[in-house]
Order: sequence, then structure tokens, then C-alpha cells
Amino acid sequence: MSSDLRRGAMFAVAAAAAMAVAATCVKGASATVPAAMVVFCRSAFGLLMLLPWLLREGRSAFVTRRFGGHLWRSGFGLVSMVGYFYSISHLPLAEAVLLTYTMPLFAPFIGWFWLGERPPASALPAALIGLVGIGLIVKPGSAGLASTAAIIGAFSGITAAAAMIGIRRISDTEPASRIVFYFMLLATMVTALPAHCAWQAPTLPAWGWLVGVAAFATLGQLLLTLAYGAAPAASIGPFTYTSVIFAGALGWAIWGEAPDVWSIAGIVLVIGSCLLTLIPRRGPPASARPIDA
Repeated sequence: MSSDLRRGAMFAVAAAAAMAVAATCVKGASATVPAAMVVFCRSAFGLLMLLPWLLREGRSAFVTRRFGGHLWRSGFGLVSMVGYFYSISHLPLAEAVLLTYTMPLFAPFIGWFWLGERPPASALPAALIGLVGIGLIVKPGSAGLASTAAIIGAFSGITAAAAMIGIRRISDTEPASRIVFYFMLLATMVTALPAHCAWQAPTLPAWGWLVGVAAFATLGQLLLTLAYGAAPAASIGPFTYTSVIFAGALGWAIWGEAPDVWSIAGIVLVIGSCLLTLIPRRGPPASARPIDA
């Protein structure tokens, strides 16, 4: 398979920017819209945007014999998305985005437990360094909602890792479009009742935020797919962390957010530890891409 790192890097950085804008839209919507509505609209609008593409592929785009696998992947993915959105609404944007991007730290160990894939030698030191970084962001012992949101954000990284392993478990027979379709479908169905119970008429700006969440998250997933199709995952992975830079810039420009020195140190440690997991190993390299936003 041919490889074009420059093309892949361009797509990866563009995807990271789109994901950061999607996270910004989540934060904007969460200011006036209940969380259940934000999650539902992200799933439902994303599903509507995906359907025309799938319908062109015909019946084969929807038929599966691995529905149980889709349930596992979607369950972990939905829990991760809810935790991610919650942390976005209560933390500085860059910190919330970064906590979900800790997924590569946990994926090797979940894959070892679930798929029997022995993690590389770099996995344990990377995880230990990453946990120190997460600790600096979470600030154990500090009281208040922000600390709780940081813990929930870190948990979203763990469940995102489980969702990624779920994808790998079924990707031998299930194409990416079908996996995304069932995730969007099941997430829409599960969140429909909570969204109905919490429903309140969004303002016009809130509708703009909600549509933006789905549009930019879907665009980000498309660009990321193109990036990983253009170059190896181990080469593309580092570029996806530019999303934290974009998110930090947007958070500062819109809400005046500025992380303290401990959070900055934590961010550096987490990104460094995640990049450590991308050290070449025997066999296929692990992907560092996030599951959803």
C-alpha cells in the first residue's frame, strides 16, 4: 500500500482542527442546553448526515452478523462520549480534550485482557508517566466540580480505549461506515428518552452549536479516515494531538481560559506518554485516533 506522509499529516491536522471546533460547539451548547439533549443531537444529526452516503452503498451497508460486537463497541463509545461532553462543560477546553486523548495509554492493556494481544514494552512506562500527567490535571484532593469533571474526563479516555478495542474485534468483517452507522443508531436510540424528558426549546444560537457539534465531529471523522488511509497509524498519531493546541486556542479566544502551570505540566506529560506508545514495535502499530467527539 502506498504511503504519503505529507498528505496524511495534512488530513490529520485538519481533522484535529475539526474535532476541536466540535468540542467548542459542545461547550457552547452545554451552557444553555441539557447534556442529554447535546448527546442526542450529536448522535441524531450525525446519523442523518451519514445516511445519504450509506444509502448509496445499498443494503450491504446495513446488514451485519456481528450485532453483539456492535453493541459492545457502541456501549463503550456512548459512555465515553457522555463523559467527554460532561468534562467539556466543566473544564477548560484543552484539558477536557486531552483527557479523552489518553486513550492510547489504556488501549494496550484492555487489548491484552480482551484480545490476548501482549502490549509492547513501552506501554507500562508510558502509562505510568501518563497517569502522573493526569494527576496534575485532575489535582487529587482538590474539591469541587472541576476535579470531579476531570476524573470523569479521564474515565472517558478509558472507555474510549475499550471502544477502540471493540472496533478492532469486529473490523475483520465490518467496514468503518457500518461500525459508525450502528454506533450513531444505537446512541440515538438510547439517548432519545433522556433527551425527551429533559427537552427544552433551544434558542437559535443553541441550534447553531448543536448542528455544529454533529457537522464538525462528522467532518473530523471523515478527515481522520483519509489521514489513516494515506499513511501508517504510527506516523499519523502524533499529528492528532494538535487538537489540544486548537482547543486551547479556541478556549482562550472565546472564554478566556488559561491553564495553570500544573495543568500545563500535566498536558506535556500526557502527550509525551501517548507519543511513547507509538514507538515502533513488531507487528501492526497501534492507532492513536480518538473514537468520537
